[in-house]
Amino acid sequence: MQETHAAEHPHPTAGTYIRVAVILTILTVIEVGVFYVPMFHPVLAPVLLSLSALKFAIVVMFYMHLKMDSRFFTLLFGGPLLLAAVVMLGLLFLFGVFTIRQ
Repeated sequence: MQETHAAEHPHPTAGTYIRVAVILTILTVIEVGVFYVPMFHPVLAPVLLSLSALKFAIVVMFYMHLKMDSRFFTLLFGGPLLLAAVVMLGLLFLFGVFTIRQ
């Protein structure tokens, strides 16, 4: 008996992987550039964390094939990322890295 999977998706082409790699390279160049621009130093941590989270999401979606899989797996990887971001932001406020001005 041959086992078939419901709702199989075609595998991405090599061109898709190359485009994703180029996007990740561009994001990495932006991260390095942000570090060396003095104007971004007050908001360096949030900008770098945001770019890193974006890169994480892209890698998970394409190289781990979550874009083509069930939404449950996306939630399984994205949920902890969101939780970690909230905890890290809370710790930054707690230890005085960021302050809320009134």
